Amino acid sequence: MPGYLSPQHPPLVDVRAHPPALEYAMTEVTETPAPTCPFDFSEGLDFDPVLADLAQRPITRIRLPYGTADAWLVTGFEGVRQVTTDHRLSRAGIMGHDYPRLTPEPIVSPESVNVMDPPRSARLRRLASQAFTKRHVDRMRPAIESIADSLLDEMAERGAPADLVHHLSDRLPQHTICELLGIPAQDRPLMQEYAHRLLATAPEARKAAAGAKASLREYFGELVLERRRAPGEDLLSALAAARDGDDVFDDQELAVMALTLMLSGHDTATCEISNISYLLLTRPELMARLRERPETLTPVLDELLRYIPFRKGVGIPRVALEDLELLGARIKAGDFVHVSYLTANRDPERYADPDVIDVDRPPSPHMTFGWGGHRCIAAPLAMAELEATIGRLVARFPALRLAVPAEEVRWDTETIRRFPHELPVAW
Repeated sequence: MPGYLSPQHPPLVDVRAHPPALEYAMTEVTETPAPTCPFDFSEGLDFDPVLADLAQRPITRIRLPYGTADAWLVTGFEGVRQVTTDHRLSRAGIMGHDYPRLTPEPIVSPESVNVMDPPRSARLRRLASQAFTKRHVDRMRPAIESIADSLLDEMAERGAPADLVHHLSDRLPQHTICELLGIPAQDRPLMQEYAHRLLATAPEARKAAAGAKASLREYFGELVLERRRAPGEDLLSALAAARDGDDVFDDQELAVMALTLMLSGHDTATCEISNISYLLLTRPELMARLRERPETLTPVLDELLRYIPFRKGVGIPRVALEDLELLGARIKAGDFVHVSYLTANRDPERYADPDVIDVDRPPSPHMTFGWGGHRCIAAPLAMAELEATIGRLVARFPALRLAVPAEEVRWDTETIRRFPHELPVAW
């Protein structure tokens, strides 16, 4: 579940660490103008028709709402896999450039592992992954389950109708990641507000996003120093203790890693709990399946994660470090290349009837948590959250249903995310 942050005025990439990226001018299209793709479709969990049309071609030139250059968009599963594993296509090289994107304020930072190339990225991922092994995540499960139980207890006491987003989706990921990182309860609402500001797409949101980034960087910098002085049982302390031989996180790396995890916990998990709940509430056969066969929870969740368009359009691009051929297209050094995990998850060459939810589909990895060297490090934690939340919700409220017609559910239109603002339910 990727979460990203950049400083208010991101510095240029260190030329000693990334010499090729700065030698290339960003290539702009001078032939046929590329189509502008706002990727702002927000009608429930229907697939964006613009993105669906682009998916008919393996690679296309597009223009996004922000940034000075056009980009290539790769849509098929194999094409996305090729891009995400090709070291000639660099994420680090985009820093310091006005790269094509969906938000007015660039979200990423050169310190984030999400925009590092090997070997730097491999080093940080190796350290961070120690906190997300099966053993560590299994140790976290009781805390996650306890949080889910307490939130569902509160919803039951409140009585029907109740807003599932308010009682569960918004709060469980926030409580979980903040609890794991040791963020005090009084600071958690502000963390959620900052996360929302960072993902806003309106031009006027840029100043608020920059302010949120600066505040978060300061907050996590101070939190790291506190954990260095007095380590605890929390995830941040575990990351501080992680080592690979003599290699450890420095303070800045640790602060950015913790901040990235916090944003991930507020972003993807929140949206997916809401989206999966919406599908269960509007497709009775899915709810019945989980009630009757709870042991199939994990494969059902995997299929729903594959199916759900969890974001709008695209995320972080890469830049070509040299001329290359990609899917029959001539990519010049300096060209930006975006991939769509959403279309990759609907690729008919990979999945039979990809636009259909098939809970008995043969197991096949999807790209909801990314792919290659930038696959979400915390994916095991995200799955543990979903399993605890959805499993307990279905078991606790077997007669759960929407308390309003599905067409009255309001969906987010202000950020790059896809999720319902409220889910009024009864039972």
